[in-house]
Amino acid sequence: MTGFGKSFSENENKKISVEVRSLNSKQLDLGIRMPSVFKEKENDIRSMAQRMLERGKVDVFVLLESSAEQKSISLNKPLAKNYYKELMLLASELNLADNNYIEIISKMPEVWKHEKNDINEEDWQIVYNVVEKALADLNVFRDDEGKVLAKELSSRINKITLNLSSIQKMDGLRVQHIRDRIKNNINEVIGNDKVDNNRFEQELIYYIEKIDITEEKVRLKTHCDYFIKTMEEASSGRKLGFITQEIGREINTIGSKANDAEIQKLVVEMKDELEKVKEQLLNVL
Repeated sequence: MTGFGKSFSENENKKISVEVRSLNSKQLDLGIRMPSVFKEKENDIRSMAQRMLERGKVDVFVLLESSAEQKSISLNKPLAKNYYKELMLLASELNLADNNYIEIISKMPEVWKHEKNDINEEDWQIVYNVVEKALADLNVFRDDEGKVLAKELSSRINKITLNLSSIQKMDGLRVQHIRDRIKNNINEVIGNDKVDNNRFEQELIYYIEKIDITEEKVRLKTHCDYFIKTMEEASSGRKLGFITQEIGREINTIGSKANDAEIQKLVVEMKDELEKVKEQLLNVL
């Protein structure tokens, strides 16, 4: 499920800002970008995200801005002086003119010391809290999106239910129309006086039983009601997917048995609504 969360903390020396973005994914795919000074604490962020988020392709961006002067590079003066003395001695032995050796010395190994800032636990706790707030903000975003999605899914399922109600009203007339059509066709072919009415009724009952959709209508209504109820459960995306499979199975069976043009139109509309439900379910946790 898509989402966005943002949080920050600022004092007179530092500003820590965190952004969290998520896209739909079947599992939790977590990417973290943070200052190297906090890199050893990355597992703490991962543990927090796994606890607060269930799935999604989630990217966490941590930015640390400092207004205080920080000395991260320093000159190794004793070593630089030794280089200078050796260069001067060599120049004297070779009778070379005294030159400016600063540029040469500045490029010598280990003249510059890169100081590694130790992790500040106080700063880390601030980072941890800000990340936690950003993840919580992401969940609020997802919840809001989920509410909109729930309305959309309910609307689609309700349209299927309304079409089912229309089919139920048409089903009684459908059977009568089929009976009349078969009888008229037989009369046109072999004549009314040659029809064995008792045998005709027996065969007709057998045929009507084969195209009866009473069970399918009951099961379809049950599945639709169960879908609406299941949406209230936590982490119901996969379960809803299974229910849509059952809904689709009943709709297809009604369509294959209907033998009625108007009912077939309603079946096509129900299939269209169900496909839209399946597309939206890809975003449901």
